[in-house]
Amino acid sequence: MSKPLEGVRVLDLSHVIAGPLASFYLAQLGAEVIKVEPPLAGEVLRSMKEGADTDTPTGFAALNAGKQSLALDIRTPQGAELLRRLAASADVFIENFRPGVVARHGLDYASIRAVKPDIVYCSISGFGQQGDWSQRGAYDHVVQALTGMMMMSGEGNDAPPLKVGFPVIDVAVGMLGALSIVSALHRRARDGTGQYIDASMVQASLMLMYTNACAYLTDGTPTRRVGNRGYTGSPAADTYPCTDGWLAVAANTPAQFRKLAAILGVEELCDDARALDLAAFNAPNGFVVPSDREYVAQRLRQAFAARSAARLEALLGQAGVPAARVRKLEEFLDEADATGCVNLPDYRFRQGGSEVRTRGIGFNFDQDGGPTPAGAPSLGQDTHAVLAGAGLDDAAIAGLERAGIIRTRAETAAPLAS
Repeated sequence: MSKPLEGVRVLDLSHVIAGPLASFYLAQLGAEVIKVEPPLAGEVLRSMKEGADTDTPTGFAALNAGKQSLALDIRTPQGAELLRRLAASADVFIENFRPGVVARHGLDYASIRAVKPDIVYCSISGFGQQGDWSQRGAYDHVVQALTGMMMMSGEGNDAPPLKVGFPVIDVAVGMLGALSIVSALHRRARDGTGQYIDASMVQASLMLMYTNACAYLTDGTPTRRVGNRGYTGSPAADTYPCTDGWLAVAANTPAQFRKLAAILGVEELCDDARALDLAAFNAPNGFVVPSDREYVAQRLRQAFAARSAARLEALLGQAGVPAARVRKLEEFLDEADATGCVNLPDYRFRQGGSEVRTRGIGFNFDQDGGPTPAGAPSLGQDTHAVLAGAGLDDAAIAGLERAGIIRTRAETAAPLAS
């Protein structure tokens, strides 16, 4: 089966997570992605190998599967000129350097548009291309701190700031970058015009907190640290200690609360005006509103503390009340493998003599032909082929390599049979 982005050519100058994740999506959807890397050591994630003798460690391989590697020094005039030459046949150009860096090498939007007027050009940065902070360095946890995400996590106003435990903003801006590129390609197919995209970690962070940001901007509603409680404010949307771990429950509606109360043996709360706003509770729709939140919470905590999280998860699930025992990531992945409790795709990429295994890209296509099976390339693995395709002969390529402008490698990784 054909893939939706077959025939699209991408030049990707990005590194680490955000940009490579954007181009990973494009590669898995069928685009030809040429990853442009420094010829000496490649991009920085290649170095995170934890002692393994490889330049494609798992973290790098997972984000760069299905791409080609062009090892090219864009800081040299010859290297930059070669990239402009390649851009003439590209559809998409991605970079995530600090604003202004690529312009010094003649690789900014204006320069690339001069050779490819309908290019879709995506710049990914920490703070955007304009503004007083555009030249600041940015990492995920720094932007979490800046935008208020750290102060939305954790319990109580006096508790220390708490970051999300993985690079959530990097991942979000990668997803948004891919979405914006695909949207721009659709418009180009419709009316022939290219696009410049300014994607930033700050914008991605605000999208992750979209409803909270809108509530403040519109109504002046301040953010609150709700810890492990649910978004709706229901007193039964929380995370409770049980005899064998913790249980997250979201009994947001009166119907869900009644079922929860029956399973916990605290049905009397449903008629207790001290506990609940009974007018709201008996209304045709809406969420559960507490009269005395701490009183309800105390009653629920006592009931949960005497019961098994695993058993309650099963009972509440059968009753239609959202609930889950708190697990580690590895517990959930092992459980999904062993039981098939969730239908997840199983993407595997050939990486040397082994495989990199993932659980897909976040959605399934019925008419997509499965994952792109090739693993991540070794540094410079595709340099010769890419430059030969651009019209350079073997002598010219060899001369560029002697000058240190490019790096080539003969070995290639065999794709995994589908």
